[in-house]
Amino acid sequence: MVSAEGKKTQLKRLQQQRSSLVKRMIKASDNRLKAEDRSKAKTKKKSNSDEPKVIERPQGSSAMFFQYNTQLGPPYHVLVDTNFVNFSIKNKLDIIKTMMDCLYAKCIPYITDCVEAELEKLGSKFKLALRIIKDPRFERLHCMHKGTYADDCLVQRVSQHKCYIVATNDKDLKRRIRKIPGVPIMNVALNRYVIERMPDAFEPIAKK
Repeated sequence: MVSAEGKKTQLKRLQQQRSSLVKRMIKASDNRLKAEDRSKAKTKKKSNSDEPKVIERPQGSSAMFFQYNTQLGPPYHVLVDTNFVNFSIKNKLDIIKTMMDCLYAKCIPYITDCVEAELEKLGSKFKLALRIIKDPRFERLHCMHKGTYADDCLVQRVSQHKCYIVATNDKDLKRRIRKIPGVPIMNVALNRYVIERMPDAFEPIAKK
């Protein structure tokens, strides 16, 4: 004997089968269909077409082919931010020497045009910072963009070229850099430099 619940399920199945058959039989141009139903039927046909869907995805950097960034390695290229220079002066740290103490390897600090322009805008209080970054050991990177907002410039550079470590104490910039895979961050903490997100391949070199 079939129970009442079993009969109900059988009826539901039959109704679903009938409705699906009716939908198959009625064409989109049928007079019995309303205008709304016709448009829905047409869109369904278009969506079910065999045309291949084009999905655009940003191309990943070839340096990130392995588990870590293969373009990182001594001598390290360090992009220096405005407030990193100021924090280093406050803590009485020699930038190049302290970088080498942190990474146990040769470090080349890089200054962009917009970072220098930001320091010039800050006025006479930051004359020492300007004198430090004009040291011949600091490499200059020329900016092609308009304006002097350094954060966007640094983010764009490390997105295109994965060979840099970003030296900054700016919370917003660090948050933006953390979203980019394979880019380590250096910051000033407890009268020394601390490196984060350094790959495992270079951990013995970068141990403090």
